[in-house]
Amino acid sequence: MKNTPVRVGLFGIGLDTYWPQFAGLKERLEGYLGEVSAKLDRPGVEIVNLGLIDSPEKAMDAGHQFRREDVDIIFLHVTTYALSSTVLPVVRRAKVPVIILNLAPEAAIDYAKFNKMGDRTAMTGEWLAHCSACPVPEIANVFKRARIPFEQITGMLHDDPECWDEVDAWIDAARVAHVMSHNRLGLMGHYYNGMLDIYSDTTLQCATFGGHLEIVEVDELAAMRRDVSDAEIAARVALFWEQFDVQADCSQEELERAARTSVALDRLVAEHDLGSLAYYYMGTGNVDNEDAISSIILGNSLLTARGIPVAGEYEVKNAQAMKIMDSFGAGGSFTEYYAMDWKEDVVLMGHDGPGHIAIAEGKTKVRPLEVYHGKVGRGLSVEMSVKHGPVTLLSVVETEDGRLKLLVAEGESVPGPVLEIGNTNSRYKFSIGARRFTNDWNAQGPAHHCAVGVGNLAGKIEKLGRLLGIETVQIC
Repeated sequence: MKNTPVRVGLFGIGLDTYWPQFAGLKERLEGYLGEVSAKLDRPGVEIVNLGLIDSPEKAMDAGHQFRREDVDIIFLHVTTYALSSTVLPVVRRAKVPVIILNLAPEAAIDYAKFNKMGDRTAMTGEWLAHCSACPVPEIANVFKRARIPFEQITGMLHDDPECWDEVDAWIDAARVAHVMSHNRLGLMGHYYNGMLDIYSDTTLQCATFGGHLEIVEVDELAAMRRDVSDAEIAARVALFWEQFDVQADCSQEELERAARTSVALDRLVAEHDLGSLAYYYMGTGNVDNEDAISSIILGNSLLTARGIPVAGEYEVKNAQAMKIMDSFGAGGSFTEYYAMDWKEDVVLMGHDGPGHIAIAEGKTKVRPLEVYHGKVGRGLSVEMSVKHGPVTLLSVVETEDGRLKLLVAEGESVPGPVLEIGNTNSRYKFSIGARRFTNDWNAQGPAHHCAVGVGNLAGKIEKLGRLLGIETVQIC
């Protein structure tokens, strides 16, 4: 995939009539804007800083420039009082989400020093360097009347971690929105027969997140398997031993079969430039296709661990959820309810098929299976629990009125006994308890699959929803 940076637009505002009146004010405000630019800059982010916009004419030009530069999000740094006519043309033309930064340069004005300045003109200039809050209501009023969505961050330019954590979260959310809008999601096979909850409007997925859906054939994977060399198989088996805890009852034949498929999967992903994949296929009556699908789990687990999440059962919505979680750096493993443990007040969740081995507690085990989850199959599967500590669950929900929403819950992966059946399987504890979590989660109408990642991400996911213009519901 093309690893293009997220492009962050930045501009400050002022009033051109101030500059001849107040010596040094413009340069001082430009210095503040430079500090903001430096704080926004980071790997994977390209800053488009248009400087101080101080007249309607410059505002019109800035709007055009932001569109030419293809920015994903704009930070408006309110440096001093400025007319709303120097703001509206910029944002209206750019047509991307805007965050208003209302940042004081200091915790407070030094009143005693200020009042001793003597020169009232100089005093006014000093005040203007501190009055970033002044025009924000005017700007908000105009944005509301123009139906332009906006967000606000109010705080200090220096020594304000809460403020800058909020800025960081918005940039992370913008970066994930950018990833999703450029992602190529592969669809291989068909839906699992009878699971009505996972059937999805794929056009709605593209309309909401952007990106592209690429339909790929199982037959192509089977054909690629035939071209894998013995040397490639041996190297991939060695990688399995390195990456997994391969159990003693796994035969060399099954490891080699899985290795052949894993190499072919990598080729399929590269051929179609895929950033994620949803698949399901029985392969009944076609030996090559059945051989490919029944040996696919280890290869899919490796893909998931390196940022190309793979969702089983053709669960398109959950492939999207997994990609979101992984793009936040949290993993994103395929999961569903397994059982309730009323003694410990935890919910057991997991799934057969691929797991996100990069977020496993310890090394992921590989076990042989004759069947899994009641589906016809054979081959090797993975058994893992998600790292103990904070986790976030995410479901992309298709609603009854034909929209998408994000459903989120924060909890904790806790140690304890799990089901050693060759599946991913974890124990999750929630602040509202297992009973209420289950009822509240189900009440939102999600499909029975969701994605789990490590860390507390609800705040960032909520920001992603706001950038995409879709509802986010947090259960806990």
